Amino acid sequence: MAGIVTNPGAGKAQAAVPEHLTESRPVKYLLIGIALLFVALIVVLPMVTVLSQAFSKGWSSYVYALKDPDALAALRLTLTTALLAVPLNSLFGLAAAWAITKFKFRGKNLLITLIDLPFAVSPVISGLIYVLLFGAQGLLGPWLQEHDIHIIFATPGIVLATMFVTFPFVARELIPLMEAQGVLDEEAAVSLGARGWRVFRRVTLPNIKWGLLYGMILCNARAMGEFGAVSVVSGHIRGETNTLPLHIEILYNEYQFTSAFAVASLLMLLAVVTLIAKSILERRMSGHGG
Repeated sequence: MAGIVTNPGAGKAQAAVPEHLTESRPVKYLLIGIALLFVALIVVLPMVTVLSQAFSKGWSSYVYALKDPDALAALRLTLTTALLAVPLNSLFGLAAAWAITKFKFRGKNLLITLIDLPFAVSPVISGLIYVLLFGAQGLLGPWLQEHDIHIIFATPGIVLATMFVTFPFVARELIPLMEAQGVLDEEAAVSLGARGWRVFRRVTLPNIKWGLLYGMILCNARAMGEFGAVSVVSGHIRGETNTLPLHIEILYNEYQFTSAFAVASLLMLLAVVTLIAKSILERRMSGHGG
């Protein structure tokens, strides 16, 4: 057939490929080479550098840096912040995506704009907003001080700042997916007698589970690595309000390069563990017919 090429060694099971979608071998190898070069320079080389610097003074120095009480406190605070911010943002993302894609109401475009706001606002500015609201000289600061409620320079402020910069991720993954799926499945379930929570649990959630999971992974990665907004509201109190990124900055500024890279390798390990967990969950759910 004119305009159609096939791979002669691929057998009958291989479908014909339109000629305009194929490239010559030199072009293919060039594109693959460029992609691999970018991955090597942007991903692999920085990871290798972090690991090599972390172990530059041996295993004992590496372990000593990670066992430091300030490093352990930063790790606990980072994990606590992620454990609070990710589920709350996931609930918000589900509710927002459900409302935007399944219902018509006034203010829908405004809600979408507000969801995208953290992408347009600098994290440092978002941190300053919380200082102006909850700081000692802020709008609510005097009332909070009277009731001995600490938000700025404490864990609640760090969680709030992290939630602000990460809350679009789940919603922004689910909205396009749920818009593409439409409302036919839900309407069919309702016509068969299902209502409310049952429709969501048995129809909507299975259709969006992979988008939800991907959004949660992006949200978690950003929550653990957030620096700008957290830096403003934390106060940089060692052992109390320093997350891992802030602790790394302090170590680097104090010329403790080996310790800084050791803690950075821990943050990198958390990201790798997140990706591995995603892969395992995908395989298990696929094995159960998900």
